[in-house]
Amino acid sequence: MRVWLIGAYGIVSTTAMVGAKALEKNLIDKTGLVSELPCFSKLSEYVPLKFEFGGHDIRPLPTAYDAALEHWEMNRHFDRPILDAVADDLKRIKACKGTALNCGEGIKELGKLETLEDEGLTLKEIVERIEKDMKSFADDETVVINVASTEPLPNYNEEYHGSLEGFETMIDEDKKEYASASMLYAYAALKLGLPYANFTPSPGSSIPALKELAEKKGVPHTGNDGKTGETLVKTTLAPMFAYRNLKILGWMSYNILGDFDGKVLSHRENKESKVISKDRVLEKMLGYSPYSITEIEYFPSLVDNKTAFDFIHFEGFLGTRMKFYFIWDGIDAIVAAPLILDIARFLLFAKKKGISGVVKEMGFFFKSPMETNIVNTHQQFEILKKWFAELAEG
Repeated sequence: MRVWLIGAYGIVSTTAMVGAKALEKNLIDKTGLVSELPCFSKLSEYVPLKFEFGGHDIRPLPTAYDAALEHWEMNRHFDRPILDAVADDLKRIKACKGTALNCGEGIKELGKLETLEDEGLTLKEIVERIEKDMKSFADDETVVINVASTEPLPNYNEEYHGSLEGFETMIDEDKKEYASASMLYAYAALKLGLPYANFTPSPGSSIPALKELAEKKGVPHTGNDGKTGETLVKTTLAPMFAYRNLKILGWMSYNILGDFDGKVLSHRENKESKVISKDRVLEKMLGYSPYSITEIEYFPSLVDNKTAFDFIHFEGFLGTRMKFYFIWDGIDAIVAAPLILDIARFLLFAKKKGISGVVKEMGFFFKSPMETNIVNTHQQFEILKKWFAELAEG
């Protein structure tokens, strides 16, 4: 299959590429891949574990190898011989110039950038360029995944975002203030009939106009915001309190991280949608809203080693108050990258089975899954298994 990555030179994208090519060469095992669990064994009949990559990025690096090497030198997040063994594969992957329209001041922290906006293009011309790039790469087994940096909350406008007709009017009238890069990428992908996944909390295909486009084109799409670390633990642990009828009084989550993601999220406007995505899961699971604090802070020396400190204050029998603490300490790209491969495979499987519109059954992979309020990890996994089993047998 083919995967078009928005943010192709980021650490998650390049780690996914390294992993995929290393798997093809039998250099690593399949640890970390949900799609390789025994309950999904039939998936390989529809989508073999073989990938080709392309994408867009706004950093003017020569190839994906140069990007992967840069990230490796900062993080040392896997053994160097693996990167060396797939170097030739990554050198053949060159990202097209992308857009960073309304992506916030945090994007400037990524260093030297080259964007389609720099060429003075209109919205229509930007979309045409994105479509041309995707079309030159895509075949019938291509999916598009947004792994770019988090955008600020959108300037939502019902006239332009509420319907496909309105969205296309926005493009024709060049109303840039109401558009964002993730919306334009999602629009181009869905218009071309390419399944789309949003691994970020940015709007992507979640606005009504693009949900309408997906239904019209008969294309599956899913998101939002990949669930990889602290929130994965939170949505796995919080149900325990509900099952035991223990009342959560308060939950504090304090996240620190470095690398390019941390630089972008150090800006309040870019961080806001990420905090909302992480914070809302408690109410969805518990049915009430305990006092909560969710913070994300930039800590340069950690680079991609994201660390989270969680404190839970809860009430038990006889009104006795107790405390629970945990620390999540993980390499962000290592926990996220295999999910990119998983999501790509399940999305292509959905397309082959004739599924269109939001694939809410893939909510297992996301903090803020579309078209469902189920964020309990246990329930999400059972839903994914049942969905797959029924389609695979059909």
